[in-house]
Amino acid sequence: MDEDMSRRVQVRFVTKLKPPLKVPSASIAVPANLTRLGLSAVVNNLIQSGSPDWNPEPFDFLIDGELIRMSLEQFLLAKGVSAEKILEIEYIRAVAPRKEEDASVHEDWVSAVDGSNPGFILTGCYDGLARVWDAPGSCSHILGGHSDAITSVSVIDQEGAESVCVATASKDRTLRLWKIHYKGSLNSPAMIRAFKILRGHKASVQSVSARSAGDMICSGSWDCTINLWNAKELGADDNPVTVKKRKVNNQVEESQMEEEAVSTLVGHTQCVSSVIWPLPETIYSTSWDHSVRRWDVETGKDSLNIFSGKVLNCLDIGGEASALIAAGGSDPVVRIWDPRKPASSAPIFQFSSHTSWISACKWHDKSWFHLLTASYDGKIMLWDLRTAWPLAVIDSHKDKVFCADWWRGDCVVSGGMDSKLRISSGIPIQ
Repeated sequence: MDEDMSRRVQVRFVTKLKPPLKVPSASIAVPANLTRLGLSAVVNNLIQSGSPDWNPEPFDFLIDGELIRMSLEQFLLAKGVSAEKILEIEYIRAVAPRKEEDASVHEDWVSAVDGSNPGFILTGCYDGLARVWDAPGSCSHILGGHSDAITSVSVIDQEGAESVCVATASKDRTLRLWKIHYKGSLNSPAMIRAFKILRGHKASVQSVSARSAGDMICSGSWDCTINLWNAKELGADDNPVTVKKRKVNNQVEESQMEEEAVSTLVGHTQCVSSVIWPLPETIYSTSWDHSVRRWDVETGKDSLNIFSGKVLNCLDIGGEASALIAAGGSDPVVRIWDPRKPASSAPIFQFSSHTSWISACKWHDKSWFHLLTASYDGKIMLWDLRTAWPLAVIDSHKDKVFCADWWRGDCVVSGGMDSKLRISSGIPIQ
């Protein structure tokens, strides 16, 4: 122990954090056997020396852009870095939840979640209902009409301060479009009906995603196809398949349109498990046929076809230049591809800390490095591409996790077999 403590390394701590989190730039000697916990203690002591009221918190550390996940001495040996020179170590706030909010209880399994709107969380449930939550435990709207479990939900667009359009997909083979109107605080959830029903898939609809303009959505199904749909309300020149009206208490409710798909993308040979529409003319999809495909919306052809060798269940596009493909499926491995590279069929990263089927993956929209994954092992993991180990593990669910997303930039929202929407908050992403 004395010998270990006698080995010291000269380091200089640097950061992009604002005062009072900045420490003096002078170099200091620290024991070479310090891990990130020991380095955190050093940085917290340095901050406290200038700000006595500072409450210590965990930090992460990077050398040459790579996160440290071993002792300083082991890291330097592994990277062939000389311990004779002054090491510049950048510190950042550790990415981990600071708080678990109260759970939002559903009647059945929570199968889908969308946190893209900072004003609310949209969930889908096996009871066939979608719900809008404006705060933990506070349901403002219930979306009723599907006759089977909801599999996927998507916020289509923000039509104004008081109106939002959303889409739901279901095992009942349909998609539905809804308009949510805000009328201030409500004593009980508002029950609303879809303004449009989209029919055409021949089997369960597994995934729905909206184009950024909000004018169209795409859907993937067990029937192996991807359908494209008009997401707008009926215009003067539009011809819906049918317009249904029904009487309730002798009063006619507002019309409910039914429409067919605008076009269909064909190529997958098994279930289309996930779709995403990140660019106006580009759709990505994953399938149980082991492939990731990139589709040209205008031509209907796939311009990229990556075979992973495994059934794929979830997909997201993000990371560097919003170009990286993250996908997971029937094994515990998260795979990340860069389609800009010539040998794009080989993943550039593989993360394998989960122990079961991966059910969701989602890039942080403000970071090139951060990704979350959910799994049937009951855990959600936060990742940083600068290290192969998870930054944090969220295990607030007591059974399989089916869905997860970021919300408001510093929260993770998730749902699963425990019939609860969970919110893990206070996650500092830089």
